[in-house]
Amino acid sequence: MNIVVKARHMDATDALRRYAESKVAKLPRFYDKIQSIEVTLDMEADQPTVEIVATAKRRNTFVASHRGEDMYACVDRCFDKIAEQIRRHKDKVRHRQGQPHSVTLRQIQQRVRPAGRPPAHPGTRGTDPLD
Repeated sequence: MNIVVKARHMDATDALRRYAESKVAKLPRFYDKIQSIEVTLDMEADQPTVEIVATAKRRNTFVASHRGEDMYACVDRCFDKIAEQIRRHKDKVRHRQGQPHSVTLRQIQQRVRPAGRPPAHPGTRGTDPLD
């Protein structure tokens, strides 16, 4: 996995770079298909901004950014946001698997007809569209 930490409009200290790197290095624990992570530390108008872009297999890209008062707090908050995105993505994929894509006629009939309803004419089974 490739991790890139960039600084824009500022000189990032080694401690800040290491902190951001160690924080985002935990992302593959949540989603093992992550291939690269890019962290951008920015100082816009004396307000720190952090953006994390995680690229995974099958063109899945997760992006989170946060602007605040402290650069370390921005890294933490941004990490929380992207971890939540990954969790929601995994839940969506997990719930999508195993769901039937089509419904049989019998399943529709069971849903439409109230329980215990007899056929329209006894002995003429098959003429009622709900049978």
